[in-house]
Formats: sequence, structure tokens, C-alpha cells
Amino acid sequence: MNKWPSLKQLHYLVTLHETRHFSEAAERCFVSQSTLSKGIQNLEELIGCPLYEKKDKKSPLVFTQAGEMVVAQGRELLAKGQDLIELGNLCHGDAMQGQLKLGCIPTIAPFLLCDLVQEVNARYPQLNLLLREDTTANLLAALRHGELDVLILALPMEIGNMDSCVVGHDPFKMVISRTQADRIRVPIKYDDLPDESVFLLENEHCLTEHAVSACKLTEKEKINPFSATSLHTLVQMVANGLGTTFIPQMAIEHGLLDNQNLIVVEPPGQQAHRDIGLVWRPSSSRRDTFLQLADVVSELL
Repeated sequence: MNKWPSLKQLHYLVTLHETRHFSEAAERCFVSQSTLSKGIQNLEELIGCPLYEKKDKKSPLVFTQAGEMVVAQGRELLAKGQDLIELGNLCHGDAMQGQLKLGCIPTIAPFLLCDLVQEVNARYPQLNLLLREDTTANLLAALRHGELDVLILALPMEIGNMDSCVVGHDPFKMVISRTQADRIRVPIKYDDLPDESVFLLENEHCLTEHAVSACKLTEKEKINPFSATSLHTLVQMVANGLGTTFIPQMAIEHGLLDNQNLIVVEPPGQQAHRDIGLVWRPSSSRRDTFLQLADVVSELL
């Protein structure tokens, strides 16, 4: 008869991988250090190879190649195990209740989540939203590992085998200082802009790729090598007459440009926009929850 590793053993290993410290991992798993160590030892015996390097206590914990592979697959199994637990919970109640861990990117979160939480609280008081703001790559990793249930992202985006649905469109606008606008013809043509006059976010923010693609900006010499960490920084730079940038409509509608000496113009490119969508694991049993949440987000957009 085959012996199978338990989800508890995988949980011990994944937690140890995250903390790199046995006592901290045991504390997070609410077990003694000896229990955690024994569970991981049993897992090694089942798999048939060491999962981490046994060194002295002062050396940092290093996982073997096999250990890294087991951790990666263990995270996926733990996420699917969580989905099974949620399926059991849904059999006893409405889809719009319980805890929902929602991730959102920084170029959407400040302009949507406050309204979303208020609307969800009003419509579905039994649904408790737990929010996390992070970059697309980090959010997708957390979703795959079961740390989050659903994401609000800008699409198109490479999401692997995850399920998704588009809930709205967010047009791009160009903003420019009134002083500069007097020297540039409208509608704007990129050829009329000085070199290094278009400011963008850091590459970690998917808005940069979406804006450049949607607005048909192909002249790399027009892009300033300085990159900002937030939309607020971009606005301040443009307001000081340093250049121009792309801002999503939802940010403008929520007052990002208020009290700034800026004007808004249409960028080159036909109806330049990004799609806003929800993304979740295909193994999740909460599809009905996500689709009802998508309806709320769609209305707000």
C-alpha cells in the first residue's frame, strides 16, 4: 500500500521555507519544534531524499533542489486543499458570506477598493473582505499558493492557467502642464514631444506596459529614464513642467489631478484603455462568489 505525504507535513515544510527558522516555523504552525521537525523528517523519508541541507545551527537554512521542488508543488496542493475546505463551507450557506482574501494592484486599489468595501458591506454584510495591495507578479504568486482567493488586475496579462473575467474598461489619458500645453499642438503627436519627456512607472507596475501598448508609444527616445514608484509621483513631476505621462481615467475621476495646474488630453491611439478583470484559481469552489463580486466591481467602474 502506498504511503502519501499529508497536507500537514507539506504545511510544515512550506512554512519552514518561508521562515528559514525551525522555532519560528513551529510557532506559526502552532506546534512544538520537535513536532515540526519530526513531520518534515517523515516527509523526507517518504520522498526518499533530503529536502534541506543539514548544517550547524548558525548557518542559514538552505533547501536542496528536491526541497525547492517539493515546496513548489506543496504550495499548490495546500491551495487546492483550502479550496476543498471552502467547498464544504459553501454547502452550508450563501456564496456571499465568510472571509474573502482579495488582492489588487496599486494603480487600481486606491481608486476602487474603498468604494468596493462600502458596497460589499451594504449588500453582503456577511462577507468579510481582507485586502492586500501589491504588484501583479506578487499577487499572482500569492494566488497560486492559496494566500489569496481572488485578484483585481489590469488585463491583458499573462496569468497562466488561472480563470478570469473582464469587468470593465479604464481609458488612458495624457496629462500635461498648462505651460507645456501652450507649446504643443493638440491632438498630441509623439514627434512633437521633446526627447525624454514621457514619464512612466517602474516596470514592476503593469500600467507602464499597458499604457505604452494602448497609446502606441513606440519612440523609446521619448521616454525618460527616470521611473516613478506611484501615480502620485508621476503627477507631481508633470505638474512641475518636467514632461507628460499617462493616467488611467479612474484615477482622474477620484481626484488625483485635483488642485494641479494640469490639463487632460487624449493620447494617440484609438480609444486607448486597459481592461479591469478578476482572476482566480480554476480549482476554487467559490466561482459564484467571484462572479457576484465581479458584478459589483462592474457597476462601480
